[in-house]
Amino acid sequence: MSYNYNKNLVTCSQSLRKNMTPEEKQIWYNFLKRLPYTVNRQKVIGNYIVDFYIAEKRTVIEIDGIQHKTEENEKKDRERDADLNRLGIQVLRYSNKDVNTSFVKVCGDILAKTGLTVNDLKPAVRGKG
Repeated sequence: MSYNYNKNLVTCSQSLRKNMTPEEKQIWYNFLKRLPYTVNRQKVIGNYIVDFYIAEKRTVIEIDGIQHKTEENEKKDRERDADLNRLGIQVLRYSNKDVNTSFVKVCGDILAKTGLTVNDLKPAVRGKG
């Protein structure tokens, strides 16, 4: 399904895609690329740039840094999640700490909430050399 998007955010989303956080890189290269679906990074949906989006599952995955812990940003995140939910999109949020200390648990949760199992994952690609 295609959604309207704010074209003014495209340049920013491209920059974010090129400059992922260490936690976003970890989840992307070590897990999300192995899902049997297309996963978009830094996707513009409406007036938002989401970290990862799986269109086939209508699921957004957000990896949140410490800045999301402020009262103001928590409120913005709740509003954003509600807007995305109104579009029929589920939002899964994980902290950088979760990714760094409970990576397998985060991956298992994503699998469970998207109706997948470890057996659905594509084989890991090994680097050369």
